[in-house]
Amino acid sequence: MDQQFDQVARFAREAEGLGAGSLWVGDRVLAAVRPAVGYGGAGDSIPWQMRAALDPFVALSAAAAVTERPLLGTSTLIAPWYPPLLLARSLSGVDVVSRGRLVAGLGTGWSPDEYEGVGVPWKERGARLDECLDVLESVWTTDPVVRHDGAHHAYPAAHINPKPVQRPRPPVYLSAFSPASQRRAARRADGIMPVAMVAPGGGYDPTAVVSAPLQQVRRLAEAEDRDPADVGAILRINPAAGTAPEDIADAVLRTRDETDVEHAFVDLVYLVEQSVERSLELAGRILDLTR
Repeated sequence: MDQQFDQVARFAREAEGLGAGSLWVGDRVLAAVRPAVGYGGAGDSIPWQMRAALDPFVALSAAAAVTERPLLGTSTLIAPWYPPLLLARSLSGVDVVSRGRLVAGLGTGWSPDEYEGVGVPWKERGARLDECLDVLESVWTTDPVVRHDGAHHAYPAAHINPKPVQRPRPPVYLSAFSPASQRRAARRADGIMPVAMVAPGGGYDPTAVVSAPLQQVRRLAEAEDRDPADVGAILRINPAAGTAPEDIADAVLRTRDETDVEHAFVDLVYLVEQSVERSLELAGRILDLTR
């Protein structure tokens, strides 16, 4: 299984040349042989493509060093795994070295086995994400940073720099698949990150996948005295193996035409045998079809 992780910089540089408007990384630490929860919440297995993953901050830093224009996003960074101060430092660093191109997509993930692996209780994931958001807001927007005494983390009042380039902070997008996560996004996020599963022949429903959850989060945001227009969405498209570029492009174009979401990206992991050449060829084809 040749993952060609050493060619991240090449992929990023050439994808920018093809016209990519954003580049994205995921976050994994292990794929259990006998998982407590299979991928997608069903079955007892995890796809082979998830058996290896490069550290997301390494990948983002490599991409930042060789590109000038694309946004650099995380979909999705599992925030509860990280001490919040270290997470704030890593994300700030990516925003600084990329000159303000970070999009921080955060969530809680789906694998209890990975939580066990990093030593974080699965049942605390929501509370830890909330505390992490508190810390990120404080570290990114104040100096000196006020003392924090949380349920899981504490630190004294301190100067913590550098701050991100983006002001007042980088945009934060949250997963919003459950009622609790939708309420959190309504209170705290710049947007949500829906996921479209696209199979050969299409069948993607933009209303169900994008518009309905976005409208729900916006209604909740309004109840929190936020302007619902301040809550956006970035769509991740997950094509199944064998899905044609035309079907993927159709999903992108339907999202543009049938929703008010203007930003979508495609996860190529199930479409190629981890070949950079094939990935770039496919990315170029999809970009050409959606111009």
